[in-house]
Order: sequence, then C-alpha cells, then structure tokens
Amino acid sequence: MAIFICCNLYLGKLNLSLKNKLLFSVFVYFIILTLLSLGFWQIYRLNWKLELIEQIENSLKNDPVELTSIEKKNYLRIKTSGEIDFDKQIYLYNLNDAGKPGFEVINPIKIGDENYLMNRGWIPFEKKDLPEINLVDQNQIVGTLMLQTKPSTFKPENDIEKNYWFTLNREDISKFTGRNFSEYVIYLNGDYKIPKPRVITAKISNNHKKYAITWFSMAISILLIYLYFRKKNY
Repeated sequence: MAIFICCNLYLGKLNLSLKNKLLFSVFVYFIILTLLSLGFWQIYRLNWKLELIEQIENSLKNDPVELTSIEKKNYLRIKTSGEIDFDKQIYLYNLNDAGKPGFEVINPIKIGDENYLMNRGWIPFEKKDLPEINLVDQNQIVGTLMLQTKPSTFKPENDIEKNYWFTLNREDISKFTGRNFSEYVIYLNGDYKIPKPRVITAKISNNHKKYAITWFSMAISILLIYLYFRKKNY
C-alpha cells in the first residue's frame, strides 16, 4: 500500500520538464513487475495451502492407528493406552467454542517409554478439581496428535502454585511435573461430556487469495495512472 501511495504522489508531481522519460518508465514498470511477482507468489502459496488443508482433512478422516507402531506426525489420528497422571493435572485457561472462559484439562500420560501431554478438553471454572472430570478409560485412548506450538509472549506468566496456566511453557511443565515430554500433544477424541474434547479441524489461516488480489489491483492501478500520465505529458 505504501508503494501505491508513493507512486501516485510521484506521478502527480511530475511534469513535462522530466528529461529522462525512459528512466521513469523503467522505474514504473519495475514497480508493476514487482507487484505482479508478489501476486503470483501468493497464488503459489494459495495452491500450497489448499493442498495442505486437503491432506489434513484426509488424515482426520482416517481410522486411528496404534501410536507405538507408526511414525508420529501432525494431525495423525491415534489409539493407545497408558498411565494418566491425575496428580499433575494442568488447568490451561482458554475459551470454549461459544467464547465462554474456562480451563482445558491437560494430563501427563506415560505411553511405553515416552511421556506425552494429553489435552482432554474444556471445563467451566467451577468444575476445577472435581472428581467427575477424571472419568476416562486409560486403556482405550483415541486421539489426534498435534505438534505443540510455541507459547505466545503476550500471555501472562503461569501461576504454577495455584495450577493456573496460560501457556504450555515446556520449562514450567518440567518444573511442575519433574518430567520431559514429547513435542506432540495428544488431543483426546470421544463422546466425553466433562471435559468436552476439542474438535480438531483443518482450520488454517488462508488469506493468500485476498493478498493476491491486493497486489494485482495495485499493479493495475499504477499501470492505468502511468498510461494516463503518459498520454497527457509524453
């Protein structure tokens, strides 16, 4: 947008005294080609993102596979069994789908020789620490693997003593549990009511079409202004 405004201002101030019209034309065409290149780059990114979304959707439709017998990857549906640690249960502040604040319940779970964090779903504040939220079959766990994202630097610090968390900071989790965990988090699937498991979908930001239209529009606008200026002054 800044390029577009500058070019408009520049074109508006030019007059017939410009000696090197060829140099000016080269400059304008360079700007236009740059904008077109950015537009085509966004088209490339759009196609890549659509393919990625399709792959994720197909992965989420697959039957779950045994966790210990396959290579781990993002959005992989798995089935397993393990030892859930309810004593080191983590309450992660978050909103539910309706925008109501509450906690996501996170548990350490040992599967074979590896430790994972398992997100069992959302509860309202008043359900915190109640026994009814810990009714889960440890021998028949079905879930989705998700690569743990980096915590936001704009969120408050975790209150470990009160077990009130804002991010899954790995250093804080290690202090709280005394263990290190896989980089993958298991998101529990199933018809549980409390906690209510998160529905995993392929909702990935995809604004590349909008960006491409913006770049192409700027290129066309600058070209039309340049042609008008050239007709009037050349």
